[in-house]
Amino acid sequence: MSTTPPAITSTATTTIVHKGAVAVLTGAASGLGLAAAKQLAREGLHIVLVDVAPLDDAVAAIKAIEGGGDVVPVTCDVSQVSQVVALREKVLDLYGEVHFLFNNAGTSKPCPAFSLTRDLADLQSSWSDVLGVNMMGIINVAQVFAPTMARQENASVIVCTGSKQGITAPPGNAGYNVSKAAVKIFTEQLAYELRNSPDCVCTAHLFIPGWVFTGMSGANDPTKTKPPGAWTPEQTVEYMFEKVLVEDDFYVICPDNETTSAVDKARIQWSLGDIIEGRPALSRWHPAYEARFDEFVTGKQGLAARSRSRGRGLDRIPDV
Repeated sequence: MSTTPPAITSTATTTIVHKGAVAVLTGAASGLGLAAAKQLAREGLHIVLVDVAPLDDAVAAIKAIEGGGDVVPVTCDVSQVSQVVALREKVLDLYGEVHFLFNNAGTSKPCPAFSLTRDLADLQSSWSDVLGVNMMGIINVAQVFAPTMARQENASVIVCTGSKQGITAPPGNAGYNVSKAAVKIFTEQLAYELRNSPDCVCTAHLFIPGWVFTGMSGANDPTKTKPPGAWTPEQTVEYMFEKVLVEDDFYVICPDNETTSAVDKARIQWSLGDIIEGRPALSRWHPAYEARFDEFVTGKQGLAARSRSRGRGLDRIPDV
């Protein structure tokens, strides 16, 4: 059976995803960025691959796709706005327009809210690195490309990669959660401003993957195989394309093989309830509320009570 994702089919294919259109993808050396680039190349788009990591393997993979357009690799640190401006100028010099912008670069390091053991300079360096890429990188790319895309005649989309951790904020990596919460709020504001710009045919969308087997979750380790509960990058971007290009959804919250959309909705509703009901911060993980949370999810979704461990055991729903 073929593992090639199906073609992207929607009314958007004639205006956004079509042969000769232009896609710019950050974080494109591997994972979700590369998977999206491959799918768009199959549709005949010109592909601009952007990353700080080496792009040789990604370029070879895209060039091997029959019927694809140009493949242009660009080394760019999205946390440096001058490099993003240079990227935009290169793309516009080559093609004049951008039709699909996948604002996807991301990184992760241990970033607690404070530390009793780490040197302050070391802790702040980690925070600076994570916020620089995950927050300012997303903002830089959007602010540099959005004015051009908002003014161009042909329709376009900007897809920003967030995280469920930016919504439900599970304990364990405050810096990452903060960066992805910022992506959510920024992309909401971006979508609002685009739709209120005169004659603008550019839209913004928030892409929130589930558990995906990428380099950030161990896929770069040759000794590891994809856990049954995780989706592949290909499955995840296929879901994203359907929701963005066919259904025109803003919030693209992806399930995976362990966590259904119904469970995601229950977790998000509980998190918002902390504010509305005056519960302690992150009450899901508060000893006085753990049982109530489990009952809430069970009652909402008709699920058997599940382990609340933060591990990725096969009998557990991932705790995000």
